[in-house]
Amino acid sequence: MFKYDTDKIKTLGDLKSAGYVSRSIKDEMRENLIRKLKKGEPLFPGIIGYRRTVIPEVERAILSRHNMIFLGLRGQAKTRMARLMENLLDPYIPVVAGSELNDDPLNPVSRYARDRIKEEGDATPVEWLYKSERYTEKLATPDVTIADLIGDVDPIKAANLKLPFSDERVLHYGLIPRANRSIFVINELPDLQARIQVALFNILQEEDIQIRGFKLRLPLDIQFVFTANPEDYTNRGSIVTPLKDRIDSQILTHYPRTLDDAGKITAQEARITAEQRERIFVPQLIRVLIEECVFQARKSEYVDQNSGVSARLTISALENVYSTAERRMLINGESATTARISDLYGAIPSITGKVELVYEGEQEGPLKIAHILINNSIRKHFINFFPDPEKARKNEEDNPYNSVVKWFNDGKYIELLLDAPQQTYEKTLNAVEGVGGIVDAYFPDFESRDKMLMKEFLLYGLAEFSFLSKIPQDDRLQFRDMLRSMMSDEDSGEDNIFL
Repeated sequence: MFKYDTDKIKTLGDLKSAGYVSRSIKDEMRENLIRKLKKGEPLFPGIIGYRRTVIPEVERAILSRHNMIFLGLRGQAKTRMARLMENLLDPYIPVVAGSELNDDPLNPVSRYARDRIKEEGDATPVEWLYKSERYTEKLATPDVTIADLIGDVDPIKAANLKLPFSDERVLHYGLIPRANRSIFVINELPDLQARIQVALFNILQEEDIQIRGFKLRLPLDIQFVFTANPEDYTNRGSIVTPLKDRIDSQILTHYPRTLDDAGKITAQEARITAEQRERIFVPQLIRVLIEECVFQARKSEYVDQNSGVSARLTISALENVYSTAERRMLINGESATTARISDLYGAIPSITGKVELVYEGEQEGPLKIAHILINNSIRKHFINFFPDPEKARKNEEDNPYNSVVKWFNDGKYIELLLDAPQQTYEKTLNAVEGVGGIVDAYFPDFESRDKMLMKEFLLYGLAEFSFLSKIPQDDRLQFRDMLRSMMSDEDSGEDNIFL
């Protein structure tokens, strides 16, 4: 526990009198982790799905005082995990006032701090650095230079101080020395040029740096955290083997393994306004179908699996579903509404912009792939609510869907307007004979709005199992008899993108 009165400790002498003991950042994080583990305090609040996998590995790495790398596909909370490590730092640490390198007053490393302590002794002023100022993050890009990370000679400083270039005081330190006694994160490590990665060798191994001709014995005290995608994910670069060997712990991340975990992440991260939450109800079924779209994408033959499918897809998709329902509510002058199955198609821009397709997927086109993912999600979860249509098809006499299919076989059809007001929406669905009876039979205790959703879901599900045909027509969907639809498609020569 932090036990120092920062308001009273203003000089090096005050610090010594208070009994302050220096320790490395790795020891600091280790001791704070031990305290949190004993008390059962959460280490990574808001991180879902990693309790039995990633988090224990991170804890072991911190207890071992290791530098570490998070290796995983995009959207697997790598950067968030790194940022949350700030919770393992002390609230404040003392530094020599004016120091560029966060010098420990009891163990200074820079020329500035050593000279000042030598001149002023116990009267040397001390400042307190808050933990949020001890986190530095750098996105690796091909244009990052040695000067950016480590430093370079500053000719202007040399001229102003009238010092030769051989004097240590003319150096301008980069991000890494300035992160002394801090957590330093490099995101997308493979994107650093190989020569820049080589420059990190000595820092990780010997904890010192070299700038131009200067060999500086600066025992930097840094907790390094790197993030990267798997090496075969991108052709932009890779981690050079000697650097990889010097990173003590490699921690593999992963996507949520259950729909429940995925749904919790989406609900936590989606930016939904208070007004939207109050006026728009998104049923659990819609939320499950959104999550299933990502699970379908992560095993689709059309999607590049080496690229991964980020959890950001479902977050954006849920936001778009809310907005789709909100737009319909506003243009119809309604005060509240419930999301519909058709609102999933309003989330298509969230899908097409976040999946990378293989050649076959590019040939089909991103729009068609998005429809396939939605339709596959509906098909998979339909049998969790209604009898399996494939089994029902084999027993024609007891087929519960006969009445609905017969109604369409008689030449009747319906059109569901995507922006239809609630009254029109309900009237259209209730016009189909047999739909209400099936929903009442399987969901007798459902409220009215939930029954309407299941009626719509029933039609979509039957279309996915080829009992009905579902045809897009700009701002509407038409459900009709499968045979008549096939004949119509042949006559028109148009492809049905709703597979």
